[in-house]
Amino acid sequence: MATSSENPTASPSLDGERGELLSALAEQRELLLITVRGISDAQAAQRTTVSELTLGGIVKHLTRGEQVWTQIIAKGDGELPEGMLDMEQYRMADGESIAELLEEYAAAAKTTEAVVSALPDLDRRLPLPRTPWSPPETVYWSVRRILLHLIRETAQHSGHADIIRESLDGANTTAQR
Repeated sequence: MATSSENPTASPSLDGERGELLSALAEQRELLLITVRGISDAQAAQRTTVSELTLGGIVKHLTRGEQVWTQIIAKGDGELPEGMLDMEQYRMADGESIAELLEEYAAAAKTTEAVVSALPDLDRRLPLPRTPWSPPETVYWSVRRILLHLIRETAQHSGHADIIRESLDGANTTAQR
């Protein structure tokens, strides 16, 4: 695995559970980055399946997801972060470049790691924002559960990205062309 100086999405060196969870998240980010290696902006915006998902859209969504969950952790007030429900987070807009999206993703990763690293522990329970799919009662998650959610979300979308990339030009995380 790359070190944080080689890869801006790599996790800092931390001991214990916090370090393990941040390292697992960094590993999932690295797998996603393999799927976008060497693609053009046009390829990043290209649909290759019946899904609306594109490689650029996935990077943009995962970036927004990290930003939103980091805000939830940092503020801890249960308020809905701005843009959390914005459907444009799934689309690479005209004029956006994959390089720009990857810079934003790296910045979001660094912020996530800084916020989580500064917490006294992972047991802190936070109220989740109300969403259209929320149950009527307030739901609380620990920071640990939020990190596990980010790992799952990144892994799931990394798999989507792998399928999109393979459909695009035959490359994937295990056999880059």
